[in-house]
Amino acid sequence: MKQTTQFDAIVIGSGITGGWAAKELTEKGLKVLILERGKPLEHQTGYTHEFTPPWQAPNQGLPERELYAREYPVQSKIERGAFSWANRQYWINDRQNPYQEAKPFRWHRTDVLGGRSLTWGRQSYRWGDDDFKANARDGHGNDWPIRYADLAPWYTHVEKFIGVSGQPEGLESFPDGHYLPPMEMTAVERALKQRIEAKWQDRRVTIGRVANLTVPHEGRGPCQNRNICNRGCSFGAYFSSLSSTLPAAQKTGRLTIRTNSVVEAIDVDPRTKRATGVRVIDAQSGARTTFKAKVIFLCASTYGSVQVLLQSRSAAHPNGIGNHSDVLGRYLVDHHGVAAFGEIPGFEDRNYKGRRATGILIPRFRNLGGQDADADFTRGYGFQGGAMRDDWTNTAALTDDFGAGMKHNIARPGKWVAFLGAFGEQLPQAHNRVTLDENNKGGFGLPQLRFDVAYGENEKRMALDAGKQAEAMLKAAGAARVQLAPVRTLPGTSIHEMGGARMGHDPASSVLNARNQVHGVRNLFVTDGSAMASSGTVNPSLTYMALTVRAVDFAVAELKAGRL
Repeated sequence: MKQTTQFDAIVIGSGITGGWAAKELTEKGLKVLILERGKPLEHQTGYTHEFTPPWQAPNQGLPERELYAREYPVQSKIERGAFSWANRQYWINDRQNPYQEAKPFRWHRTDVLGGRSLTWGRQSYRWGDDDFKANARDGHGNDWPIRYADLAPWYTHVEKFIGVSGQPEGLESFPDGHYLPPMEMTAVERALKQRIEAKWQDRRVTIGRVANLTVPHEGRGPCQNRNICNRGCSFGAYFSSLSSTLPAAQKTGRLTIRTNSVVEAIDVDPRTKRATGVRVIDAQSGARTTFKAKVIFLCASTYGSVQVLLQSRSAAHPNGIGNHSDVLGRYLVDHHGVAAFGEIPGFEDRNYKGRRATGILIPRFRNLGGQDADADFTRGYGFQGGAMRDDWTNTAALTDDFGAGMKHNIARPGKWVAFLGAFGEQLPQAHNRVTLDENNKGGFGLPQLRFDVAYGENEKRMALDAGKQAEAMLKAAGAARVQLAPVRTLPGTSIHEMGGARMGHDPASSVLNARNQVHGVRNLFVTDGSAMASSGTVNPSLTYMALTVRAVDFAVAELKAGRL
């Protein structure tokens, strides 16, 4: 059968933004090809260990140390157990897909259809207007070419489809959205909220806003409170491309999905200055094909998209598309952090049901509306955390009894433990960058990425302050034995990668304009994390989605008007 190579639109990447681009483009009448470098994966039938109980796990669920060290030395170090025996097949093989580090860096990647929409933490927050104005106000980074008002209706559009459970709070700096009923706080979290808000009137404790359904929504079932979401979810109870956007796109009959498709480069016609097609390497056969389209959406994840742009060199774009001013690959940002833990006595008669798929959140309260007099750092941070009872495994490790006494102890609920983890904003800096390493080739002879990224003094001072504030809040909530622990100290660890192809007013200092178009290549759009000009203090995925649907709406209108 002859392969079709001509489409109205091509979407590179099938993760959170790629899925949204495919859905919106097809629903607006375009014939779309989605290219995914990873393996195929079927919703429901492909989630191999979705229902495997722990007692049937290989090696009782313990890490396969030799295998992990040999094949997954980076992915297996991901925090919060997101990489495990139950979903190892979703993550990329590090040995086969190496990268270079000028400074230590963690690059966590998946390798399946749906990308990290399968493994993400699902925390879904709108950015506030202050987040879009911060660069212009303090001079770190370039001014965002948009403000909150530009994205507000698109946030709503996304929230209504994906389903976000949460609690409105009425805070200007922490905008409310369109929410399903919130998940319930535990007894200790309610006490923590009451005690912190009583002591500090500028601090709010709320339940995490999360893309897990609390009621049936858009034909998908509600969350089962298993909290093993990153294995996949046949109920479609959390938002992923596989359960939500890709099925919607397929329903139109206009979507073609091509997996195992490694993008080598995007071609640009020097005469028309338009992108004309995408060169693809078949990961299984090595065969090369060029697919043509009128409009291209690059949604390959932050570093993946930067890599594709850098690789797309030609006489007209000798340093890669959008890189005439050497901005491409620079100003990478992420979230750094610190965590505090403490035991909360006095609630031994209280418990909870199930394993809730979110925690609590304290929105940013430092340096809002101006620099706090006692703050020796720029920007701010928010906290995410929770309170729960220790499980039997910790109790077993700590008990000094044995026999019947030990069995009795581990059959009882453990002590209540509360924790707060800061998500601090990283300042955009030109020297934090990723480049192509021509001396080290990866698969198919393509150059590897080389990361040269580090946190600076501002991030270090901010983390110190966050630790002090977390300790003070836990103690105010009645916590005992409070301890601090460094977290997300290595760039890349939080997987909130942003920047590299930032938006801006000026082509001399940015790669994308206010509509996510590459400056000078009007039918090429980049809408994933690489478009971000700063990092804010809350999870960025909802903003990526809003940027994507806004850009698609603009692109289709321009296409129909004959301007692309």
